[in-house]
Amino acid sequence: MRRRVWPGLVVTLGLFAVPSEAAPRDKALAPYIEINQAVTADLNTDDVLTYSTVAAGVEASVHNRRAQAQVSYRYEHRISWDKRVGDADVHSGLARGTITLARGVSLEGGAIATRVRSDIRGAAPGNLVGNVDNISQVYSAYIGPTLARHVGSVGVTASYRYGYTKAEAPGTTGVAAGSVPLDVFGTSQSHVVNASAAVKPGAVLPVGITLSGAYERDSASQLVQKYEQSLGRADATLPVSGSVALTAGAGYEKITVTQKDPLRDGNGVPVVDSRGRFVTDPTAAPRIAYRTDGLIYDGGVLWRPSPRTQLQARVGWRYGGMTYSGSFSYAASRAVGVQVAVYDSFDTFGRQLREGLAGLPTSFVDQPDAFGQQFSGCTFGAAGGAAGGSAGGATSAAAGGCLNGVFQSISTAAYRARGVDAVLSARRGALNVGIGGGYATRRFAAPEAGGFSIDGVTDESFYAQVFAGAPIDRNSGVNGNVFANYYESGIAAAPGVFSTGATGLYYHNFGRIAAQASAGLYSFNQKGIDDQLSAQAQLGMRYHF
Repeated sequence: MRRRVWPGLVVTLGLFAVPSEAAPRDKALAPYIEINQAVTADLNTDDVLTYSTVAAGVEASVHNRRAQAQVSYRYEHRISWDKRVGDADVHSGLARGTITLARGVSLEGGAIATRVRSDIRGAAPGNLVGNVDNISQVYSAYIGPTLARHVGSVGVTASYRYGYTKAEAPGTTGVAAGSVPLDVFGTSQSHVVNASAAVKPGAVLPVGITLSGAYERDSASQLVQKYEQSLGRADATLPVSGSVALTAGAGYEKITVTQKDPLRDGNGVPVVDSRGRFVTDPTAAPRIAYRTDGLIYDGGVLWRPSPRTQLQARVGWRYGGMTYSGSFSYAASRAVGVQVAVYDSFDTFGRQLREGLAGLPTSFVDQPDAFGQQFSGCTFGAAGGAAGGSAGGATSAAAGGCLNGVFQSISTAAYRARGVDAVLSARRGALNVGIGGGYATRRFAAPEAGGFSIDGVTDESFYAQVFAGAPIDRNSGVNGNVFANYYESGIAAAPGVFSTGATGLYYHNFGRIAAQASAGLYSFNQKGIDDQLSAQAQLGMRYHF
């Protein structure tokens, strides 16, 4: 199937000029074109398919006092040699950046294009080429200004973010016949406004005081879903030693999620369109999927024994129950960083993806993967250091971050997202190593209706990834990726899905021309279904302009 070229990844540019994962220069720009020949084999049936690819991309970066940004984008057109595998356009890319426009005024943005699983119950192919099931092309971007000024001893901050997310329908999902249909995400748009005023401890009072407020609106096309949040709170920080402070906060929060009912046929079965999305009942009024309205509060501790180490932990009351959150960051050196984050938030898919994207570093290691896994898992920082950030938070993390919890499935229904992400990123010369993993769970909220409702269903996933890239000499090198994922749907009779994979790439540069060879081995299994095992290899040439 032909796919539209994604126009989005245009942020201040950035790159590693060749796949050697060398540390980024102040400015770098390397557009390229590429041709490849690939073969994929189903090792269960001995079915072998071949195809060719033509690709164009750019890898670029800028890192100076006014701008910190990087983009890695690739467009690939796959040309089938076999009628069983259709031609396809594939987009893969990540952009993150922040630019200082004037004193106290900055512009931040990010964008991503990747292919990910759609239905958590369905197939989990590691090889994302050919006629694979349960894969959707996803695009997402956000942008907005931030104002930070001091008025006397009061620090004032205000920001606005606009976000947009689109997911193409996956086609077949590999879910067993007769299973209940789930909604298929289309598009969403979000608007977020934040403002705060803060006084540091000792400036006026022994405690630091922060007053903050926020408003957010997220609208999804499927079933006309709307997410609306209003928040106001006050926080206090009390230093108890040179490295330890106690924190406490309280406020008011209101969240309302509404959606319309799907149109049903004469048998009461939801009607879907040609892409598998529910058709909205035009006569239906919006119904409450989730609502919370009232007091929120939390308390915790902040430990910062050095500028390179920070620990935060909080426990409180929110979303009608206890909440736990926190983060740990450690920069062993400029080349080694560790980031751990525990999150708890009420989200939609578009909202969580925007927050996760904002938590990725503005300088990251490009992980060349000819078979489609790049940017859908963990992204590792190209420089050491760590500071905040995960799929559950919007603070950029120099060590890196993981989007696995966001991409465990694509759902229109709103949900409470909880989990933990951990990333280690290390560099020694031109050698890069990244290790990431975590756990994520979602508890869905939807209106009660006749027949099946996803309300109260809880999904879970576990994930781990290891990446390494190293030069062999000044003109050649290798990199590899190993990953494992486990998905468990809370829907009755849905089997758990376990997938693993390993990929490797060798390259050799001849001036502006680079030859490269890739190979991958993938496996996934579901209870009651034969294990799926496949392999792929690719040879190609790349020309750098």
